[in-house]
Amino acid sequence: MFMDSVMLGSLSNYRALLKTYVYHDQPLTTFGHGIAGTMAGWTVSFIAAPVEHVKARLQVQYHRAGSSSKPKYSGPIDCTRQLLRNHGIAGLYHGLAATMLFRTFFFCWWGSYDIFTKMLKDHTKLSDAAVNFWAGGLSAQIFWLTSYPSDVVKQRIMTDPLEPGERKFSRWKDAAKAVYKESGWKGYWRGFVPCFLRAFPANAMALVAFEAAMRTLP
Repeated sequence: MFMDSVMLGSLSNYRALLKTYVYHDQPLTTFGHGIAGTMAGWTVSFIAAPVEHVKARLQVQYHRAGSSSKPKYSGPIDCTRQLLRNHGIAGLYHGLAATMLFRTFFFCWWGSYDIFTKMLKDHTKLSDAAVNFWAGGLSAQIFWLTSYPSDVVKQRIMTDPLEPGERKFSRWKDAAKAVYKESGWKGYWRGFVPCFLRAFPANAMALVAFEAAMRTLP
C-alpha cells in the first residue's frame, strides 16, 4: 500500500512538473506520460528494493516438516535485522539497480495507459470509471509483457548469497546469462501466466480508485 502510494503520488508530481517546465502548460504527450512513469518507478524503487529483497529471500527459504534444523529467517523482521547486522544498508539494498531497471519499464505502463485512455474516450461511450478500468488493466499487461524477463533476473540477483566467496552474480548480465544457461529463453518467462492473469484485475481496480480520488480531490 505504501509503495503504491509513493508510486502514484510521485507519478502525479512528475506529470505536473513536466507539464509546467517541459510542456509549458500544454497537455502531456504519450512520451511525457511514459517519462513521468519511469521517474516514478525509479523513485519507488528506493522503497521497493529492500521490501522485495526480504520477500525474495523468504520465498526461496524451504524447511522440511519434521526437520530439526530451523529456517534461517523466522520472518520479514528477522530477515531485515540479519541483513542489516551482517551486511549493512548496502546488503538490505542488494538488487537496487536491478529493481530500478525493472521499473524503467513503467514507461510502457503509463505510456500505454495514456494511449488506451485516449482511444477508449474517442471511440466508445464508456464512463470515466470504465475507461480507467480497461485502460488500467490493459496497460498493466503491456507492462508485464515488456518487463517480465527483467523481473526474473532481478529475483535471481536478490536471492544470490551475500556471504564472501558465495556470490554467483557480481553483475546483472551474469544473472541473465545464468537464467538462459539453465532454461534457455523459456527461463525468462517462468511463472509469467499467473502474473499476467493477475495483472489485469488488480491494476484495473487500482486505477479506477486512483483516478476517482484524483477527480474528487480539489
